Amino acid sequence: MERKEGERMREVPACCSARYNLALLACFGFFLLYALRVNLSVALVDMVEPNTSLAKNTTSNVCPEHSSTINVPRNTTGQKYSWDADTQGWILGSFFYGYIITQIPGGYLASKIGGKLLLGFGIFGTSLFTLLTPLAANLGVGYLIAVRALEGLGEGVTFPAMHSMWSSWAPPLERSKLLSISYAGAQLGTVVSLPLSGLICYYMNWVYVFYIFGALGVLWWFFWMFLVSDTPETHKSISRAEREYILSSLKDQLSTQKSVPWRPMLESLPLWAIVVAHFSYNWTFYTLLTLLPTYMKEILRFDAQENGFLSALPYFGCWLCIILSGQIADYLREKQNFSTVCVRKCFTLIGMIGPAVFLVAAGFIGCNYALAVAFVTISTTLGGFCTSGYSINHLDIAPSYAGILLGITNSFATIPGMVGPVIAKNLTHNNTVGEWQMVFYIAASINLFGAIFFALFASGEVQDWAVSGYHLHRN
Repeated sequence: MERKEGERMREVPACCSARYNLALLACFGFFLLYALRVNLSVALVDMVEPNTSLAKNTTSNVCPEHSSTINVPRNTTGQKYSWDADTQGWILGSFFYGYIITQIPGGYLASKIGGKLLLGFGIFGTSLFTLLTPLAANLGVGYLIAVRALEGLGEGVTFPAMHSMWSSWAPPLERSKLLSISYAGAQLGTVVSLPLSGLICYYMNWVYVFYIFGALGVLWWFFWMFLVSDTPETHKSISRAEREYILSSLKDQLSTQKSVPWRPMLESLPLWAIVVAHFSYNWTFYTLLTLLPTYMKEILRFDAQENGFLSALPYFGCWLCIILSGQIADYLREKQNFSTVCVRKCFTLIGMIGPAVFLVAAGFIGCNYALAVAFVTISTTLGGFCTSGYSINHLDIAPSYAGILLGITNSFATIPGMVGPVIAKNLTHNNTVGEWQMVFYIAASINLFGAIFFALFASGEVQDWAVSGYHLHRN
């Protein structure tokens, strides 16, 4: 089966094909989603009056001041608010409270109305609320928290909707490639928006951080609605050869039954293997995403401008790794005849144990700035392997219900975004190196557990309950 499919594929070039166009447009969509998600953590520094933020004396004096500030007059026209550290924590965390609510409904809706509208309006809604952020901040902190939670609601449907679309678009042997291209946009969005938001705040005014990214999101929406369709059958400009190729490669993998088999799905051990891996990976990811700038500022004593670029570096590494590992994973499955489950397990182990080792190491190198940045960068980069590991395993075990499965695993995986940074903040009251080592220890041990659990219980085959007629098709 895999051989024949490989031969058929050579007749359908990837360049300019409908499925790769979808991957690229989705890549831009996720780029904007993450830009809209992380821009607040940069802008917040500028929105708060200096004396209400963390008091100066909490900066650790273990490391010498380290900064090469270029003195350019800073724009100070932006409105300032007197929010204390707890309020700032609520503002940053509010996003996830909306985000967790729409995961499973998003997956379910995508299987009913299709992923195109859901993903399109998810990003469109998030962009609109981003444009309203400065107004909400002016009206009061309650309004800002509400707007951020509504942004979370909009973003919550996007990943399940995308997974649902790929279940009808991605030939099994191209899954890693196509999904890694579309989801790599998320890392790239982090890479670009962290330093760019910093520069916009510095030279212009923090309100433009929200206006610029929000407007780009609305612009993307027009392209998405015009160029994309839910399935190969309904696509206007797809070639006949490509349509045939995609449909024939998926014909034994999709279910025709209308009802969702909730019970066998929730009793499925391979699904829980993905849940545990997803939860563990996100613990490290969210802890670093929200607290890396703090660590660089309070412990390593980098100034804010350097901080933006250095905080973005790990995500640039991760982006590169996602793209490359997607190519390698499909090469191993197609050309070297590696089984799907073997590839998924190996990539997950590299993508979770690697980061754990380098994270712990990062806590032990004292004030060696170059090594600290290098270790955190290597840690996050290796995490990129997970995109071709547990992250797309939903499509291997149940293509028809991939959106719903992702909704389930991402609901659990959002909890670390709500809990992880809070625990880390509580552990680092005095900002000592020892306290930060503890934060890194916890993240590393959770990662290790997730990797081992996935390696023991994951599967690479379409599950009985996911195919109509319950016949197992080996892939």
